Amino acid sequence: MDDLRKTIRRERNRKGLTQDQAGAAVSVSASSIGAFETGRMVPMPDTAMALDALFETGTEIQEMSAKARVDGVAPWLRPWTDNEQQATLLRWFEHSLIPGLLQTEAYARVILAAGPHRRDKLDELTAARMARQTAALDRDDPPTLVAIIGEAALRFGDGALMKEQLEHLVDVGHRPNVHIRVLPLSAGLHAGLTGAFVIASLPGSGSPRLAYLDDQLRGRTVADTEEVGELDRTWESLSALALPCDQSRDLILRIIDEYN
Repeated sequence: MDDLRKTIRRERNRKGLTQDQAGAAVSVSASSIGAFETGRMVPMPDTAMALDALFETGTEIQEMSAKARVDGVAPWLRPWTDNEQQATLLRWFEHSLIPGLLQTEAYARVILAAGPHRRDKLDELTAARMARQTAALDRDDPPTLVAIIGEAALRFGDGALMKEQLEHLVDVGHRPNVHIRVLPLSAGLHAGLTGAFVIASLPGSGSPRLAYLDDQLRGRTVADTEEVGELDRTWESLSALALPCDQSRDLILRIIDEYN
């Protein structure tokens, strides 16, 4: 969608046309042109063809429009990584692992090697996880990522491996869109012990939200409003127990010192 809306805006400006003029030329309103340029609407096939003709862009806008309509399929039918790449907000809870989008390559490799994966696929799986991080966090409009991580997750693993991983958490935690909070062991028993989850807020009308629950096989996407609402309440209870970002960073630094 980003490529489509940017292309329409760029080509209109290149032609020196106002939204009114561009709309009149393709028989749509100026507000429709504005909606195309903000991603709120996708041109219908005949309009996309007319825009290509107006801007002399071959079939570029038609192809982008067709792809955008495919991308508009119900988000729970997409692979979860597609939702990560479109989300405006990701709230991620992990009680015993570092969240996948915050893992170092070395840490990811060890975690994947411990799972039921063929050894000859390990390089491919690790590379895919690193690419997933780049696609979600290094895009032009990255989501806000709020991660609540159980303190136990900071202490599982080889010393050198975990020292590197925790230093990475400190580094990435300085990004303005990444907020890392630690749920201390002193919190005792809590609702999050039943399992890790992610809640994604997506762009669009009504800011649709989805959740993802991992398991030993493939995980599942949750779209039911009531079920996502239950996870919202669990998130709020965990957030009430988690340390603020600055105190979480201090705790991570203290644990790094323990690994020295």
